[in-house]
Amino acid sequence: MIIAGTTIGAGMLALPLASAGIGFTTSLLLMLVLWALMAFTALLMVELHQHALANATLHTLAKQFLGEKGKWLATSAMLFLFYALCAAYIAGGGAQFGERLNQLFDLTLTPKSATILFTAIVAIVVTIGTSAVDKLNRVLFIAKMIAMVSVLFFLAPNISESYLLSMPMQQGLIVAALPVIFTSFGFHGSIPVIVNYLDGNTRALKKAIVIGSAIPLIIYIFWQLVTLGVLSQQEMAQNQGLSALISQLTSKVHVGQLSHIIGVFADLALLTSFFGVSLGLFEFLGDSMKNHMRKPKRWLASLVTFLPPMVFALFYPQGFITALGYAAIALVVLAIFLPVAMVKKSRATHQQANLYQVKGGRFALVTVSVIGGIIVIVQLLVAAGNLPALG
Repeated sequence: MIIAGTTIGAGMLALPLASAGIGFTTSLLLMLVLWALMAFTALLMVELHQHALANATLHTLAKQFLGEKGKWLATSAMLFLFYALCAAYIAGGGAQFGERLNQLFDLTLTPKSATILFTAIVAIVVTIGTSAVDKLNRVLFIAKMIAMVSVLFFLAPNISESYLLSMPMQQGLIVAALPVIFTSFGFHGSIPVIVNYLDGNTRALKKAIVIGSAIPLIIYIFWQLVTLGVLSQQEMAQNQGLSALISQLTSKVHVGQLSHIIGVFADLALLTSFFGVSLGLFEFLGDSMKNHMRKPKRWLASLVTFLPPMVFALFYPQGFITALGYAAIALVVLAIFLPVAMVKKSRATHQQANLYQVKGGRFALVTVSVIGGIIVIVQLLVAAGNLPALG
C-alpha cells in the first residue's frame, strides 16, 4: 500500500492529457511496458540491498557501488526530480485551489494569488513537521479514494466503444507521451524505506513491489477507460490543462454534484502527492543544511523548498505537464541508469554469492537502459519543439 500510495497521485491526472491524441489501446500498451520496466528496475534495487545495510538510502547505495561521483549524481537527480514534481503540483494545484475557493466562498481570487496561498498552506503544514503531514495525508488519501470511486461510478455508464477504438491522431504524439506516462509509475524513492521496514526479506519485498506497483496500473487502466471513453479525441485535444479536462467530463454527465466531485478528486490527487514530495525535499534540504549550519532553521529550509517551484508556477501557470515531463529525466537517472550501473558493479563484485538475482541477465539491463535513453531523448526533443507538446 505504501508503494501504491506513492505511485498514485498527480500523474493520474496527467495520463488523460498525455494520452489525448494517442487513443486508449496505444496508451494501454505504453502503460503495460512502462509498468514492467519500473517493476524490473525496482527488483534490481532489492537485489542491491542484499549487499548493503538495512537502512541504506539511494545516496548510500550510489556511494557504496559507484563512489563519490555516483553519490553526487544521485543527489543531483533527486533534487531535480523533487523540484520538478513540486513545480508540477503547484502549477496544477494552484489554479484548481483558486477555482474551488471561488466556487465555495464566492471569492474572486486571481490565479497568482491562489497559487501563492496554496503553496503557503502546504509549506506551513510541512514546516510544522512529519507528524502533521502524516495525519493530514491519511484523511486526504481516504477522501481521495472515495472521490475516485464516485467519479468512476458516474462516468462508467457513459463510455463509448468508438472513442476507445480511436487510433493515434499523430504518430509523434505516441513518442511524446512516453515521459509523462513513465513518470506516473515512479515509486523508487520509497524502496529503501520498504526494505528497512521488511528487514530485507527478499521474498516479501518482491511481492510488495509486484503487487504494490500493479495496483496503480489497474487503477490507471480504469481511469483511462472512463476518461478516454467518455470524451472524443477532438474534445480531449482541446483540453488545455486540468480545468478544461474537468469541465469536459462534467458536461458529459448530467449529475448535479459531479463537477465538485471530480474537482475534489483532482485537488486531493495533487495535494497528497505534493505533501509527500515536498516533505521529502524539505527533509533532504534540512539534512544538507546541518553540514553547513550549527542549528538549521526550519523556515529557511521551507523557503528553499517551496520558493523555486512556486516562482516557476507563477511565471508558467500551464506548466503542469511540462514539469512532469522534465521530472522524467531525473527519474530515468534514479530509477533506471543508477540501478543498472550499480547492479553491474554488484554482480561483478559478488559473483559467488548465492543470493537473489533478477532474471534477464545482461540483455535485460541493456534493454531497460536503451528505453531510459529513449525517454530522455524524447523529453529533450519535446522541449526543443521537435515533437508535439502535450496538455
